Amino acid sequence: MKYNTYIFDLDGTLLDTLQDLANAVNYAMRQMNYPERTIDEVRRFIGNGIRLLIKRASPQDISSEDYDKTLAIFTAYYLDHIADFTKPYDGIVDVIKTLKQNGCKVAVVSNKADEAAKKVVEDFFGNIFDLVVGKMDRFPSKPAPDSVLYVIETLGADKAKCVYSGDSEVDVQTAHNAGLPCVGVTWGNRDVSELITAGAEYIAEKPYEIIEKTK
Repeated sequence: MKYNTYIFDLDGTLLDTLQDLANAVNYAMRQMNYPERTIDEVRRFIGNGIRLLIKRASPQDISSEDYDKTLAIFTAYYLDHIADFTKPYDGIVDVIKTLKQNGCKVAVVSNKADEAAKKVVEDFFGNIFDLVVGKMDRFPSKPAPDSVLYVIETLGADKAKCVYSGDSEVDVQTAHNAGLPCVGVTWGNRDVSELITAGAEYIAEKPYEIIEKTK
């Protein structure tokens, strides 16, 4: 195989988390007496972590104090309801298992809070991933490459043998900022045209194509 280390985004790539995120956003909006958001609006807001998700979902004139309160309400609710509707995309578990059987290393890099990312990955995938890195204070959020470069270093991987897969323009930028090619997956939160415009080297319309397109 051309690559032996596969790094994945989480939300919209491995897991369909949209409904649970939308429910948590709208719970926070209701608690603050703000207008609720449609699921399509939440879909567009996802990609840069929960802080920007809540900023985008909240009224533009929100005070810093009310923003902090809204974020806290969202976070507490989401951690309690993180897997009400969340599930792996059909076929993605088989892809990860196949990569492992082929001797590849697999990792997750997410803008989801580290605690939440590790919890939801363990809940749905067990310990199949070699490393899971969520949003931590020590790393800037994607599209900064720091967390991806940390994964490469920690796994002792050859960057020339690494590829990153994700569903948004943020993921394509992250991959390129880290010096990696990107597989843009079309089953997540962005349209294929956006992935192509962002410069994804590969496009996967079904999970198994992550392997097929990168052989």
